[in-house]
Amino acid sequence: MSNILSLIGRPNVGKSTLFNRLIQAREAIVDSVAGVTRDRHYGKSDWNGYEFSVIDTGGYVVGSDDIFESEIRKQAQLAIEESDVIVFMVDGREGLTPLDEEVAQILRRSKKPYYLAVNKIDSPSNYFDYTEFYALGVEQIFPISAVSGGGTGELLDEVVKHFSKDVEHAPDDLPRIAIVGKPNVGKSSIINAFLGEDRHIVTPLAGTTRDTIFTRYRNFGFDFYLIDTAGLRKKSKVEEDLEFYSVMRAVRSIENADVCIVMADASQGFDQQDLNIFGLAARNHKGIVLVMNKWDLIEKDTHTHKQYEDLIKKRIAPFNDVPIIFTSVLEKQRIYKVLETAIEVYKNRTRKVSTSELNDVLLPIIQHTPPPMNKDKVIRIKYVTQLPVAYPSFAFFCNLPQYVVDSYKRFLENQIRKNWDYSGVPMEIYFRKK
Repeated sequence: MSNILSLIGRPNVGKSTLFNRLIQAREAIVDSVAGVTRDRHYGKSDWNGYEFSVIDTGGYVVGSDDIFESEIRKQAQLAIEESDVIVFMVDGREGLTPLDEEVAQILRRSKKPYYLAVNKIDSPSNYFDYTEFYALGVEQIFPISAVSGGGTGELLDEVVKHFSKDVEHAPDDLPRIAIVGKPNVGKSSIINAFLGEDRHIVTPLAGTTRDTIFTRYRNFGFDFYLIDTAGLRKKSKVEEDLEFYSVMRAVRSIENADVCIVMADASQGFDQQDLNIFGLAARNHKGIVLVMNKWDLIEKDTHTHKQYEDLIKKRIAPFNDVPIIFTSVLEKQRIYKVLETAIEVYKNRTRKVSTSELNDVLLPIIQHTPPPMNKDKVIRIKYVTQLPVAYPSFAFFCNLPQYVVDSYKRFLENQIRKNWDYSGVPMEIYFRKK
């Protein structure tokens, strides 16, 4: 089951500040995938052993005041639909505004769990400013300071009560494949092409509390679950084009998947939002297949394909051991290669290498190229083992784990990738005290 928390409220109440605080708490514990520019709109966090995604709706509101208001109303609706819990933020210094009242009304009608956080309560002199918000008819208010972190622990203690520690699997533990990407890159078309008229499909199965739909695909020798993405659930056009909406869908689809087919429009290049969605899948340790669609629109010579691929690999570095497929869904070019590759990546993600094989291969390499000395310390790696988690993770046991430099960590990752096929799968490497 995925756990999604949305922060909503009008502009300048401190949503982004709280968001940054939440995702940094996470980053102190786990390195995010290096080189992924962290977009301010979504991130991973954890609290007391519960992992969850945080979405800051504030980053999506642009335009004049009147546009602000309709956008905020729209986002409140979407956040309600897509999140498991909502933190509704208001500004304790400015006091209650008509827009706050309107958002509160939308939330009340939704029956979705939400918590009212009154921000900017950061000195004894304004401590009781939060009390006027009882006018919104809530039983419990959380006075917080997003800047200093005051009060956020109590808020999170309540929020995580709605989350699950277990990832919910579709039945049978078949591969779960999601197709994600910005609007209008061809997600619906490729799903329709896969499903075709000849639908060998068992009934869609509801997965999480919010009915993530798993559609079983059995055709051409494949058997897996296709995760409901924007293409499988029709929405009105207006909402479909909201960048925010596409991110909400992507987050939920990614969290429920084993492998993500990240689609982009080759005619527009691989842009920042494509990179954000790729980064989100990588940070969640999902298998990834990159699909550049609309390849038929590109003028080509013999070098185009290679140049385009090099350009993308440079953008997604350092994690660029990822299959890239150039398709034209319209002309049905290479769309079954996409499925074949996704299943390959799924196998790579679940690949287990025995401890003896790892040590036989890697220890001689480490002996030949030992970790560089750091502050006059000599680091000795004794042995390595794969950790029993859902994605490839390796622990290297050594005398001084804290002195191993990042470049050596990348060297070891490259050696693992050279000797075993982990194409398309993000990897974690840890150093532990022997």
